Amino acid sequence: MEPRSHSLLWKLLLLQSATVLLSSGPPGSVPAGSSVVSESAVSWPAGAPAVLRCQSPRMVWTQDRLHDRQRVVHWDLSGGPGGRRAHRLVDMYSAGEQRVYEPRDRGRLLLSPSAFHDGNFSLLIRAAEETDEGLYTCNLHHHYCHLYESLAVRLQVTDDPREAGAHWDGEKEVLVVELGAPALLTCVNRAHVWTDRHLEEAQQVVHWDRQPPGVPHDRADRLLDLYASGERRAYGPPFLRDRVAVEADAFARGDFSLRIAPLEPADEGTYSCHLHHHYCGLHERRIFHLKVTEPAAAPAEPPPRDSPGNGSSHSSAPAPDPTLARGRSVINVIVPEGRAHFFQQLGYVLATLLLFILLLITVVLATRHRRRGGYEYSARKSGKSKGKDVNMAEFAVATGDQAFYRTEDIQLDYKNNILKERAELAHCPPPAKHIDLDKEFRKEYCK
Repeated sequence: MEPRSHSLLWKLLLLQSATVLLSSGPPGSVPAGSSVVSESAVSWPAGAPAVLRCQSPRMVWTQDRLHDRQRVVHWDLSGGPGGRRAHRLVDMYSAGEQRVYEPRDRGRLLLSPSAFHDGNFSLLIRAAEETDEGLYTCNLHHHYCHLYESLAVRLQVTDDPREAGAHWDGEKEVLVVELGAPALLTCVNRAHVWTDRHLEEAQQVVHWDRQPPGVPHDRADRLLDLYASGERRAYGPPFLRDRVAVEADAFARGDFSLRIAPLEPADEGTYSCHLHHHYCGLHERRIFHLKVTEPAAAPAEPPPRDSPGNGSSHSSAPAPDPTLARGRSVINVIVPEGRAHFFQQLGYVLATLLLFILLLITVVLATRHRRRGGYEYSARKSGKSKGKDVNMAEFAVATGDQAFYRTEDIQLDYKNNILKERAELAHCPPPAKHIDLDKEFRKEYCK
């Protein structure tokens, strides 16, 4: 009957109380992205082992052997009548076990048994007394996630029922109750980290990323994935995968430092350590800018001394020059990102080949057209020369006229007409003789 009366009293107080429900905020809410907690530049010589420190005590994984006793709530009282110092009133673990410290408070101070399920950690005082006045503090501790939160409520006891109520003084809630009446000190926090219990080993993960020089953060290469359950996954290029390691007991010590041995010049870049604890709401990132320097030159050995009897001071072999550093060749290999890169290069080759074929066809057509035009011009010229009729009479007339004009220009004195005619015949050929073939045929026909 007693537990039933307690539950009825709790329901009545929750329905009738006009108190202000206060919460300390959702500390367990997961942020949108990892917050950068540190960024540093480190340098190591080539050939030496490099260690990038990444440590967090909040990532230490410890299994709870006592059925989740890692969450606890306790109420403290300070500043009561007579200036009493702060002292513990009651506490309760998430397993449901309650402990009341003062014998007079047993049965009078109550906490809800389902506090770690519904997030209501309010303290109920069944009958308020004058000695109950003071500053009450609700403290929530999560030892696994290293979370500590507190909420203060001031309680005042009065004899006037009209003064009973609750108000906010700018920093905390002030509750005024009538003497002998029940008082409910409100403390509510419904964040999942206080109300749920997940498999922590499935929600803790650490991974290392690497950005080669000039590569942005969103295109970084994944190197390692570490889970609290013991599973590990290795990624990254083959030349680096076998030289990076994290200690096997990383989650037991909270030390996730990355070791690279031996260090090579191609290992330069930006390394990121990501710590994720989804249960506790931890999301942190640590950035390391790694630079690889030349290895330190070994000290030169002194040349061997000559024998006392030999006057020569030169050694058998010249000593090596300590200023010359042994260089290493770095080969940058660019790997295509996918099939689209291959088709892009193939398109460039086909376009170039098509342009070359079109140019070749244009040159061939132009050459053939030029040759055909030369043949037509030669044929036309030869045809003109063959088809032209030559009229001998025209030549005869032209020469006669030419001779006539020439005889007019020559003025000679001859002794007689016979010499004159001979001279004219010498300068001008006789006129052409015209033969009428039709007339000759008619003569033959008449005969």
